[in-house]
Amino acid sequence: MKKLVTAAAAAGIGFNSVHSAPLPEATADDVGVSQQRLAKLDEFFAREIASKRVPGAVVAIARDGKLIHYKAYGQLDPAKGKSMPLDAMFALASMTKPMVAVAGLILMEQGHLPLQARLTDYYPEFANMKVGVPLPDGSLEFQTQSSPIYIHDLYRHTSGLTYGAPPDSSDQVARLYPDFAAPPLRGDKQAFIEAITKLPLAHQPGTEFEYGFSTDVLGAVVEQVSERRLGDYLASNLWKPTGMQDATFHLSESQREHPFPDDPLTGKPQEIELLEIPTKFDCGGACAFATVGDYVRFGQMLLNGGELDGQRILGPKTVRHMISDHLGPEIKNKVANVEPHRAGFGFGLGVAVRINEGLSAVPGNPGEFTWTGAYGTQFFCDPKEHLVVVVGTAAPGEIRKYYREQVQYIVYAAIIR
Repeated sequence: MKKLVTAAAAAGIGFNSVHSAPLPEATADDVGVSQQRLAKLDEFFAREIASKRVPGAVVAIARDGKLIHYKAYGQLDPAKGKSMPLDAMFALASMTKPMVAVAGLILMEQGHLPLQARLTDYYPEFANMKVGVPLPDGSLEFQTQSSPIYIHDLYRHTSGLTYGAPPDSSDQVARLYPDFAAPPLRGDKQAFIEAITKLPLAHQPGTEFEYGFSTDVLGAVVEQVSERRLGDYLASNLWKPTGMQDATFHLSESQREHPFPDDPLTGKPQEIELLEIPTKFDCGGACAFATVGDYVRFGQMLLNGGELDGQRILGPKTVRHMISDHLGPEIKNKVANVEPHRAGFGFGLGVAVRINEGLSAVPGNPGEFTWTGAYGTQFFCDPKEHLVVVVGTAAPGEIRKYYREQVQYIVYAAIIR
């Protein structure tokens, strides 16, 4: 791969001097993006870093398969004053999910994991889960599943599994569930399965988009079917063939991105727990780490229809199926409950999918597919614009949603043809 030479573009921005470019390079103007307008991204992060609202970031933008922006801003670790390198390792949190979806689809293409297989074929314990129906007095009524949980439900978050909510939440079922990062930090995979199958489902399977532990369970199914640890399977079948050199579930001590010790919006202490405590299993919903350069290659592979640099990961028809809406009118769409700017989006197999013009708080085209991570990462791919954008920040509070929106505004404003 070519070498990318970067230089500081604005005050408060720090770059590596030389680093391998993850994709072939082009100037922004050559592919219909105004370099002058795209420079607003440098100004934006310089301003945010100077205001101590975010310690640093790495941003990669590709159009027509060419890398037109690849920069590191600010600091990797604000406590130590270390500049942000291009190869900083970001805790991907829920951006682990699209990669695990690809792992499942690889098995599907091989005839090993059909979408309409029942989850109980792999983990019989899920047959015993009841559906918790809230009653006016605050108690729960427990109903038998009217339909089994299918593998399809795990991809599109219609299994009825949810994530934990604070004790003061009005959601009686979610209050019973753990935080998204708790299971891999507290116990092994079998302990996770045993614990979660003792809880009620939030909804009848196949009826509502309910964001939660579905992809963690899908990762466990991938392990059952492949007879390999999830990270090993991803390394062999996705990360290495795609050239995602640093993607992993097991992080070394160096080059970890760290947030500010206090949330800049609330002043309350914050941390990224997955950076500090080794996980006990490869959780498919939240536990992977990668560089922004790794993830832009992943996004480009999907945008290319499942192939990158001569290595085919998925067939183009499978990718098309993955990035199509799988909720439809009969399933309650609560995607915008996860992030308010996702109005107008449905959900495919592991990714949110834009299905309407307008409605969303951010610009884009129908067919855009995307997801984000709780610690401040985001990616979106727009097939119509031949565009891939990946952002890594250490911003685990609500401010992360602000950065997602601002980056998307600036990038689309720079597209002039």
